[in-house]
Amino acid sequence: MTRFGFFTRLLDDVPPRERYRLALEQIVHAERLGFDTAWVAQHHFDGDEGGLPAPLVFLSHVAARTSRIRIGTGIITLPLEHPVRVAEDAAVLDLLSGGRLEVGVAGGGTPSAFEAFGKDPSRRNEIYAEHLAVLVNAWSGGDLGGGKRLYPQAPRLLEAIWEATFSVSGGERAGKAGHGLMLSRTQPRPEGRPGLSLAEIQKPIVDAYYAALPAGVAPRVMASRTAFVADTREEALRWAARGLARPGLPQPDGGGVDELISAWDAHVGTPEDVVAGLKADPTLKRVTDLVFQVHSVDPPHEQTLRSIELLATEVAPALEGTPV
Repeated sequence: MTRFGFFTRLLDDVPPRERYRLALEQIVHAERLGFDTAWVAQHHFDGDEGGLPAPLVFLSHVAARTSRIRIGTGIITLPLEHPVRVAEDAAVLDLLSGGRLEVGVAGGGTPSAFEAFGKDPSRRNEIYAEHLAVLVNAWSGGDLGGGKRLYPQAPRLLEAIWEATFSVSGGERAGKAGHGLMLSRTQPRPEGRPGLSLAEIQKPIVDAYYAALPAGVAPRVMASRTAFVADTREEALRWAARGLARPGLPQPDGGGVDELISAWDAHVGTPEDVVAGLKADPTLKRVTDLVFQVHSVDPPHEQTLRSIELLATEVAPALEGTPV
């Protein structure tokens, strides 16, 4: 049965401290309603892109206020981190949370962020591979140099690694390693093919993942999808038009709300509207985890809470069954 999750980039239009308080409230609300997982993004320096540079710090706060929901990073920008420190921090957080941590990683990040950390953005893929190898070795109990090994030990986290990717080669890499695969709610269309659907782009990535997965290793495939649900279609479209058309976001030709929703691969409307849209996405028939976020609609907090409630009580049951 598919697990259902809630994902946030912490983009409420309030100061940082209030962003963190509201995101915590949203995750607690999701746990209360039966969601299986909660995920937070990491972004450096640009609060308009994402409001959280330190996801493991924030998730330690979440762990103290929740008891059941699994908590995850979506993602840690691994080339910008010291992998031994990530291994240590994650090991401690996993113990404090009662073994509830999931660790999503990727090599992304803007070139300016790499420069601020003294890293060469042209080497991001190389650095990512190096750091991921150190992370795996640390959680495996391997020698980290000079005979030093990770404390506290964290072998469970080897089964909690997820790799996010836009590419077929990335899907193959995650599968070969036996890691989870994370699929974005949207990703760049290939040059010259702007009309490709999200499912058409992601199918070869998922194919490569399953083909490379070692025998006997259970697949873990997560698809993140924008889903904003309201009590009426008119209310949902009103907030979508306001959020998706705000300055700074790319706008499709035409500019109508339906074009905006399509351009952002969003599922917006009543529970029935959203269920119909999600059921039409063939990628979701092959995933183990479906994670909902309100970005880029980004409605006010109260509307986000209501959307979480409708997702849990009406959308999820219609897809496969209530989150457990």
